[in-house]
Amino acid sequence: MIGRIAGIILEKNPPEVVIDVAGVGYEIQLPMTSFYQLPDIGQSISIITHFVVREDAQLLYGFVDKFERTVFRELIKANGIGPKLACTILSGVSARQFMQSVIHQDVTTLVKLPGVGKKTAERLVLELKEKMQKLSNETPDSAMSDTLAQIEVPSYETPAQDPKDEAYSALMALGYKQAQAEKSVKAVAKDGMSSEELIREALKSMI
Repeated sequence: MIGRIAGIILEKNPPEVVIDVAGVGYEIQLPMTSFYQLPDIGQSISIITHFVVREDAQLLYGFVDKFERTVFRELIKANGIGPKLACTILSGVSARQFMQSVIHQDVTTLVKLPGVGKKTAERLVLELKEKMQKLSNETPDSAMSDTLAQIEVPSYETPAQDPKDEAYSALMALGYKQAQAEKSVKAVAKDGMSSEELIREALKSMI
């Protein structure tokens, strides 16, 4: 099991980051709530990870802290929820917001997430309410803070990319349809916005 990756950021292609560890580049998928907090390319980072082994692939998912990973792991135990959908859910809402939505049986918020229909939302509440309540009671607020360990080092030069194109790609990677992704990005786009700002605002507009 790979529980943590520490190295230098080589690439950021939301929702994926590539981290160089002793010359080996690890591709890691992150919920966008974690991706927003990554430092710049060329800086050092330490990320909590969850390793998934499938017949056709070996995948790494990354998180800001152990609390977020714990929520992710509880999510993928639920019927019909795989790692990709769990990552998408935690891109639309933070781990703490998801926990509170389940505890308070807020199906309205959950169904606005891609891939989560009413039946899935109701099943999540039914299966996870007790676990989320227990996690809430056991986890201090300080453990839910969104922080990443990082050390600044000189950044590398990277080719400029169109922020809107990056935002479209990220939203579609998270499960949104192309038309929905383009519509939401165009609705929130303002001059000078970065791709991460566009993604954040587009996700907010759809929740």
